[in-house]
Amino acid sequence: MKRTPIPADAADAGSAEAPETTDAPEATKAPETTKATETTKATGSETASAGRSSAVMAAGSVVSRATGFVRSAVVAAAVGTIGPTADGYAVGNALPTIVYMLLLGGALNAVFVPELVKAAKEHDDGGAAYTDRLVTVCVVALLAITAAGVWAAPAIVDAYTDYTGPQAAMTTAFARYCLPQIFFLGLFTLLGQVLNARGRFGAMMWAPVLNNVVVMAVFGGYLALALGGGDTLTATETAVLGWGTTAGIAVQALALVPALRAARFRWRPRFDWRGSGLTRPLRSAGWLVLLVLANQAAYWVTTRLATTAGLDGDPGYGAYNNAYVLWVVPHGIVTVSVVTALMPRMSAAAADGDTAAVRRDVSHALRVSASAVVPAACALFALAQPVMALVFGYGRTSAEDTVAMAGILMAFAPGLVALSGQYVLSRTFYALSDTRTPFLLNLVIVALNAALSVAAAHLLPARWAVTGMAAAYSLALCAGWVVTGRVLSRRLAVAHPLRSSAVGAHGRLLLAAVPATALGYLAALGAAAAGALAAATAGAVVVVLTFALLARPLRLAELDTLLRGLRRRPGRT
Repeated sequence: MKRTPIPADAADAGSAEAPETTDAPEATKAPETTKATETTKATGSETASAGRSSAVMAAGSVVSRATGFVRSAVVAAAVGTIGPTADGYAVGNALPTIVYMLLLGGALNAVFVPELVKAAKEHDDGGAAYTDRLVTVCVVALLAITAAGVWAAPAIVDAYTDYTGPQAAMTTAFARYCLPQIFFLGLFTLLGQVLNARGRFGAMMWAPVLNNVVVMAVFGGYLALALGGGDTLTATETAVLGWGTTAGIAVQALALVPALRAARFRWRPRFDWRGSGLTRPLRSAGWLVLLVLANQAAYWVTTRLATTAGLDGDPGYGAYNNAYVLWVVPHGIVTVSVVTALMPRMSAAAADGDTAAVRRDVSHALRVSASAVVPAACALFALAQPVMALVFGYGRTSAEDTVAMAGILMAFAPGLVALSGQYVLSRTFYALSDTRTPFLLNLVIVALNAALSVAAAHLLPARWAVTGMAAAYSLALCAGWVVTGRVLSRRLAVAHPLRSSAVGAHGRLLLAAVPATALGYLAALGAAAAGALAAATAGAVVVVLTFALLARPLRLAELDTLLRGLRRRPGRT
């Protein structure tokens, strides 16, 4: 599973944000009416365009996540959710992303769009040659990293687990079959960022649907042939599932090629790198590599602790990963879509030195994303058990496994709001071409996450260790979000950050979250006898209705706009 459409009109109308600072006394010079009108129209047009782009991406994310749920159910039925097979597959399939992010992924995600936008503005050819060189550098690096990763698979598995014997052999085999995903993950990100810089956002969000279809076909065929009857997998079964998972990522990456052709992008490999201006993004990428290294240090701690906890049959890495996959769904649908659509505009404003425009965009992104993410966090907390049963409660997954994973999801849920906010703030620094500050601030999250996870593993019973690790990450995210917000406020010259519209909107949303979560939980509990689907539906309806009823009394402008947009949309053609 690699993303609630956001209406195009979910902008600042109805909640127009006053500037956070006053640059000059108001009685200096009256603006010219024509220029003011043109500026207002331009701003409204840009906001509407960003809203439309967000909606296209969010729609793709919804379909991707919906098919991803089916994918997760099929995978869970085949390999289970708790136990050696589930943990072995989860670790093997996670390692490509770990290695990719460790060595290159963070740089591609954060540096590419600002640099391509800047090149398009400054270069006579619109940045075409610069783009070709940057893509060439990254493709060469991806090939080298992929080859090294496959060769070093046993050492990588050994670094992240305490596995020995057949468990180590199976996990290493999965890793060897899955590690070629590094190249295709990088290619997907690389080509997607080229599309984003050109204002083409939809393909990158829709392509994961094909990935999910391929994996469902592979694991569905595995189940249909009645394979996997024992507690462990044969070499052939491991190969089929491992290569099938990699095939999904390959199809996802190659699916972007038609969109690139439609955008008139033709890549021509260029190796004339000297004096071409690549030093600046590579220097920026250096801080991102350090940031990813720090994140992976904390992730390494969590993985070692979680895999060790799972060796004796208690919830382990597979259960942690399954809960995490569900937890990040709202973030992927809403926040990533909103920020991805705004990133080129924010980067352009930053390049022009227009701090006020950057300030408006980051506030808008925080408020719009929170209007959907806060209710989603409430739903995940209140409906954790029926949701887990719906997605993973098949095949080898027992009722006890579902209950254990539900507890992990509940521990993750409060951190969703902080995850979303932290993402918006960190991407704002990247738009400002500052990768050093996010690295330093991220150390707060890394240190707290690692320390609290170790405490959870040693102080809690084995049954609750992984649940404690999820809670540790939530707490670390909240602390990091607060610190990052303070630093960015100073950077953007926000005079009174605690009185800003974004902070006020979050406060009112969290006030509504308390009754929404309690009532949603009670509704799900009351409908539990009718099954997981009925319980999840009843609880979700109550959560949404509670927020809808409180939207106007609590002045939740973005949420009210979102709900009105959703009510109008069915009647449109």
